[in-house]
Amino acid sequence: MAIGRALGLSVGGPAAVLVGRDTRRSGRLLESALAAGIASAGVDVVIGGVLPTPAVAELVAADDAFGAGVVISASHNPFPDNGIKVFGPDGFKLPDHAEAELEALVGDPAGPRPTGGDVGEILEWDGAADRYCETLIARAGVRLDGLRVAIDCAHGATVVTAPRVLEALGAEVVAIGTDPDGVNINVDCGSTHLGALQALVRESGADVGLAFDGDGDRVLAVDGAGEVVDGDQVLAALAVWLNERGELPGPAVVTTSMTNLGFRRAMADHGIEVRWTDVGDRYVLAEMRAGGFVLGGEQSGHLIHLPSGPTGDGLSGGILLLHATRDRGITLHDAAAVMTRMPQQLVSIRVERKGELGDAAEVWDLVRAHEADLGDDGRIVLRASGTEPLVRVMVEAPTSDQCDKIAAEIAEAAGRALGLVEGGH
Repeated sequence: MAIGRALGLSVGGPAAVLVGRDTRRSGRLLESALAAGIASAGVDVVIGGVLPTPAVAELVAADDAFGAGVVISASHNPFPDNGIKVFGPDGFKLPDHAEAELEALVGDPAGPRPTGGDVGEILEWDGAADRYCETLIARAGVRLDGLRVAIDCAHGATVVTAPRVLEALGAEVVAIGTDPDGVNINVDCGSTHLGALQALVRESGADVGLAFDGDGDRVLAVDGAGEVVDGDQVLAALAVWLNERGELPGPAVVTTSMTNLGFRRAMADHGIEVRWTDVGDRYVLAEMRAGGFVLGGEQSGHLIHLPSGPTGDGLSGGILLLHATRDRGITLHDAAAVMTRMPQQLVSIRVERKGELGDAAEVWDLVRAHEADLGDDGRIVLRASGTEPLVRVMVEAPTSDQCDKIAAEIAEAAGRALGLVEGGH
């Protein structure tokens, strides 16, 4: 409620705030409190119901009636988590300084206290998902007739959009993860658990599989043989295709420090520059906007194509990938083969004091020693999660055995230094 009031004060009238959510049970509770806070500041609230995160961003950017958008979701995180994502009137996530200003307002009881007719209205928009679907269908630029597409909606927000959009484009859709009950979002399904989709692709004879996360801002793929195509491979395939079409300014693509070194080598082979950022789609987007680039993403499945919308959009990205394969007349397997992945190991450990990672000298000494041994033939990334009490270790090396050994040593050292939570590997 305090966040809602702060947002209402920052937006002011007459613009309204659009609020969407994913399928978590706590979503309605937080939606009610947030809406009450916004309305208490004299600003109207439009409740869009269950909507993917990119739908809220898209709808806000397309309508001058909205001064901000909010999504209540913890994205790919486990069911008990939840969060609040805020978008500005242009559909982009708020920059750091704007978030800081909003946070300052949260703890400030000052400001107007409207009463009576000056209190904001809380309105329902039953057609919000319809409007977003219509936008994606009109913008797709491709027909998918004759294509069998398996999808996993993770029992999340894409249940209201993905099947209908793909079917409207002509695809035969085979879907799982479409029965949300408030507690099953992301549970053994979606972009964080691809096994079910791999099995579905093989059993159904699908040409391709697309897996979304709980709020629909990520997509990972599975080829016709049931093999995983991760975010790096998706980004590489799209970069090559867009470059061939003359639609990749630079030519350059933006990605993060977690991206496989095989991606950088593949882009070099095609004369495409790679811009690196810290982990997080907001940093990717900031670099894209600063440099005038149109394509960026993360290995985890965040894909940003600015001509297709102002934020990561799993469904839009999936359609773009299908467009690329159709346009080039190749399978997803062949499209993904543009890059060869270096062996990589990612280990996450649950710790008590992730904030002390920067001062853990023993851990960093070990990292530097392994980096010296690897030279140009590998890479190590050690970072604290931004949303969970986790430290993540990513290692690339010439062999899988080396990756496993180095990652295990660093994880063990980090656990000793930061207080490993029992069973936290």
